[in-house]
Amino acid sequence: MSPILAGVLQLLALVAALALAYRPLGDYMARVYSSTKHLRVEKWIYKAIGANPNAEMRWPAYLRGVLAFSGVSVLFLYLLQRFQGSLPGSLGFSSIDPDQAFNTAASFVSNTNWQSYYGEQTMGHVVQTGGLAVQNFVSAAVGIAVAVALVRGFARSRTGELGNFWADMVRGTVRILIPLSVIGAIVLVACGAIQNFAGIHEVGQFMGGSQQWNGGAVASQEAIKEIGTNGGGYFNANSAHPFENPNGFSNLFEIFLILLIPFALTRTFGKMVGSLKQGYAILATMVTIWIGFTALMMWTEFHHGGPAFDVAGGAMEGKETRFGVGGSSIFAVATTLTSTGAVNSFHSSFTGFGGGITMLGMQLGEIAPGGTGSGLYGMLIMAIIAVFIAGLMVGRTPEYLGKKIGTREIKLAACYILITPALVLCFTAAAMALPTPVNSLTNSDAHGFSEILYAYTSAANNNGSAFAGLNADTQWFNTTLGLAMLLGRFLPMVFVLALAGSLAGQKPVPETAGTLRTNKPLFTGLLVGTILIITGLTYFPALALGPLAEGLAS
Repeated sequence: MSPILAGVLQLLALVAALALAYRPLGDYMARVYSSTKHLRVEKWIYKAIGANPNAEMRWPAYLRGVLAFSGVSVLFLYLLQRFQGSLPGSLGFSSIDPDQAFNTAASFVSNTNWQSYYGEQTMGHVVQTGGLAVQNFVSAAVGIAVAVALVRGFARSRTGELGNFWADMVRGTVRILIPLSVIGAIVLVACGAIQNFAGIHEVGQFMGGSQQWNGGAVASQEAIKEIGTNGGGYFNANSAHPFENPNGFSNLFEIFLILLIPFALTRTFGKMVGSLKQGYAILATMVTIWIGFTALMMWTEFHHGGPAFDVAGGAMEGKETRFGVGGSSIFAVATTLTSTGAVNSFHSSFTGFGGGITMLGMQLGEIAPGGTGSGLYGMLIMAIIAVFIAGLMVGRTPEYLGKKIGTREIKLAACYILITPALVLCFTAAAMALPTPVNSLTNSDAHGFSEILYAYTSAANNNGSAFAGLNADTQWFNTTLGLAMLLGRFLPMVFVLALAGSLAGQKPVPETAGTLRTNKPLFTGLLVGTILIITGLTYFPALALGPLAEGLAS
């Protein structure tokens, strides 16, 4: 079987699996967030934290819950790392330095999971399982909760109430993420991923010397890493490591886990707003971009540019032979079009255009299908921008899902789409202009610029993947990337929740003959075009200096 055919068959199998899971999971999540009943374990949690799950919240109260919970999480995870040397199960590792502890705490709480350290040489079992793995669950649950709050803003009228943050976050964790992760971990163990609390031990001989590895609860963390679109690996090689991702089947299964919830949330959205066709329109937009990017990536990486490519069957540099070009390309697109950041190959070793595709996927806002929750609310913001543009073209007040998109709504949407590019481009410019940060570069010229642009794109968009070659474990990068992660995660949530509150307070606008049909293919095309144009206008100059220049020169 040719490598190209193998890649296409993997993509078709993935699409089929996602299609089978779409309806049952989407409907189940809609029931979870619409239910008025609480499980016994949930009641225990509410009592422990002193929350009233039945109290409705307006958007400022909902936002305070998000920020308070996340702030406490950052502090807890920071202190856990700072005291690691005194904790049992530390495997002899010392406490983490302040700047790296801040960077890691900001990273995992913001669902970014950027890592400026070697996991197997830095973090003991307590920090891995009691700190990082816990944040993999709750940070993903926070993202879904904010998305559900925005959906309620469209579904409700003449009220500013968006639900209860504590109930939404707990339900997302207990009823969705934990059950799916248990199933995912069992499958990964069956595939060969490790699951233990072993210490450091020798695993064989290498170049005349011994090779040492530590064990860990890898399969369980790998499952939530992908399901929650987190991305932080137990080992430095991430999902390229055979302990995390043993074979071709586990590779395809992990891609499936990455895309599962973000795609299914579009059906949850349709159920909650009372129109499945609206959910299908959002799904069609996501699928169009995802398939397009995957096809473009596979073409770029399979393109034969010389004798070495002919022999290898594609651009195999930086890729595992277990997965090949096809499995690596599909994984790379899935992880950068979501906020996952897990890698089974090294994006810095992709072709110039291939590296640019991974960067562009993040710069779209990771909305195809995006992160758990963040992808849906990011796409709905883009839908608001699209109907506003359509309204300008026909001279009509824009409407979406029966809500008028007025001055307040479009200002909030505009702030949402501007904040992340501002963080990326300003931090990148500062790093390139100052004398110290560029010392962390391994490469020069266009590829060196791409390393820094990729790092801040990944951080501000809460992705977490990196171009190999950049030494990010410095005070400058640990601090600035940490700030980019926190600002890139929580500032957009401010605008999303404010927008949700504004929409919930409106009364429904009756549909007329002049209303734009947002459940038709025409709107899907308009939405895809809007996304590509806005991203292109924002990032094209920076991309031209980095991956485009490198691709044209190769």
